[in-house]
Amino acid sequence: MEHRSPGAGVGLAPDGTILREGSLARVQPEFAAVVEAARTRIGAAWGGRLHSAYVYGSVPRGTARVGRSDLDLLVVLREAPAPADREAAGGLEAALDRDFPVVDGVGVLLFDAATLLSELERHDLGFFVACLCTPLLGPDLAARLPRYRPDTLLARETNGDLALALPGWQARRASARTDAELRALCRVAARRVVRTGFTLVMPRWGGWTSSLDAQAEAFAGYYPERGAAMRRAAGWASAPTADPAALAALLDDLGPWLVPVYRAAHGPKAPRPPAA
Repeated sequence: MEHRSPGAGVGLAPDGTILREGSLARVQPEFAAVVEAARTRIGAAWGGRLHSAYVYGSVPRGTARVGRSDLDLLVVLREAPAPADREAAGGLEAALDRDFPVVDGVGVLLFDAATLLSELERHDLGFFVACLCTPLLGPDLAARLPRYRPDTLLARETNGDLALALPGWQARRASARTDAELRALCRVAARRVVRTGFTLVMPRWGGWTSSLDAQAEAFAGYYPERGAAMRRAAGWASAPTADPAALAALLDDLGPWLVPVYRAAHGPKAPRPPAA
């Protein structure tokens, strides 16, 4: 009898490549105005220096919650972003968040097109653009990127660097002074840990999903002894807490456990040059 992976075909095209998960057609009516405002304001802010812009996350997936979900944007410039561009992005974030209470925060990522299309980023940021981002303005970079499969190369290049993130999170925990800071850290760490757990098993599971709950369940199917911990992490990703026990579970237990297991399964992510 032919073995069929539990996630075979999930999120995939008939040829086994990962489908782009979002669409402007899926944006719920409550979020249409903020998405349109983002389109207009991005064009006004960067003008001819803009290559393209995208929206990603729960809004283009059609799963956003009014007053609970944030708006995630990717702005792609024709040349490397300058400090003034980062200031403009911060102003755009603040203005959209202020003017549209339907979203709980706005985040803008800034990159140049050459970086996103580079060989080094082909299976990390390139995958992010081609499969997780929905075009909002300008030419779609996905046309210049490959079709991606849920294989070990994609696993390694998207999440093979958890070891680099853990020390920074642990330092943030030590320096945090408010519950709000701890909750923000919990959300970031929980999301990353769940995604790493999912991509650890993704090639065996045989499909793709961005649902953190579904990712945790897929992981639990292969590591049942860690399944309850991963399900809790998925819960903290959507409802973060300042509880020290939750942060300890993420930063001192589940995260460190994943690092060697992931490396053994997929190898280390290709190193990046030091940040400027």
